[in-house]
Amino acid sequence: MPSSFLKLNGYCLVIGLLMSSWTCMVVKSQLSADFYSATCPNLLAVVRKQVQNAVKTEMRMAASLLRLHFHDCFVNGCDASLLLDGSDSEKFALPNLNSARGFEVVDAIKSAVESACSGIVSCADILAIAARDAVVLSGGQTWKVLLGRRDGLVANKDGATNGLPSPFDSVGNITAKFVAVGLNQTDVVILSGSHTIGLARCATFSSRLFNFSGTGAPDSTMDTTMVSDLQGRCPTTGDGNNTAPLDRNSIDLFDNHYFQNLLNGKGLLQSDQILYSSDEAATTTKSLVELYSNNLSLFLGDFAKSMIKMGNINPLTGSSGQIRKDCRAVNS
Repeated sequence: MPSSFLKLNGYCLVIGLLMSSWTCMVVKSQLSADFYSATCPNLLAVVRKQVQNAVKTEMRMAASLLRLHFHDCFVNGCDASLLLDGSDSEKFALPNLNSARGFEVVDAIKSAVESACSGIVSCADILAIAARDAVVLSGGQTWKVLLGRRDGLVANKDGATNGLPSPFDSVGNITAKFVAVGLNQTDVVILSGSHTIGLARCATFSSRLFNFSGTGAPDSTMDTTMVSDLQGRCPTTGDGNNTAPLDRNSIDLFDNHYFQNLLNGKGLLQSDQILYSSDEAATTTKSLVELYSNNLSLFLGDFAKSMIKMGNINPLTGSSGQIRKDCRAVNS
């Protein structure tokens, strides 16, 4: 990109004249930590208060808010498309159906933000701030959230179905989905560490517990005591909606215990345990799991960096998109 082509706040500066017509090369505006410092100076405090209230009411909500930001950014970029209702809503995509939650909390945050500074702050930025606050309130490390995203105009149900990592994916498939949005295999391991908090439905891991006759454990990589416990929690006659902690014995604390569990065969989801136990992992992700299992401060610092990186996936800026008045619908 020639240095003579510049862009500020979504508008091109036209540098040269060619063939009697103005031309310019557009590059994306950069997000910044102080984007709302003049237009909504109390934004971070307003969002933090609402997240605190939600997490105080239900500790699991911290993981749910973090997950919303992740599932939003992987589809159409970080544009709050996940929040849109309608026939093509990403909420109805298989990875989100009966799983993505916390939408009412986002509504409450948006309402409080609108009361403080109407029509200024995007729903996409609210998701990014709420995710950071959810981590911090769970004991994780803070980071400066880069802001200035605008909200998308369309949802993408098919994109969510096909683009979001699945609990049943291989290391290679998960990595490919990360690479498709500009992340890498190291980010796979780091961001999987978000499973240090939260719960998962039986439907996402019960296939690891029973063979076709309904007894025994076909997945030999799972700790046998954990198998026995989960078989009682997730009976074959159930509807799959019971839940279990993603990070056994450390449910709500944002730490590196998740990685320690993987070393001991106590990863809940197949997509968790394969980061350490699969044949692929031996030459790809296993060493990173071991590294983070032994170094809490390194994991927390690297997690913050990967979250900033993820938050930069194809944001709408400048005059693109809009600032939604209602996070569930585009402005009329």
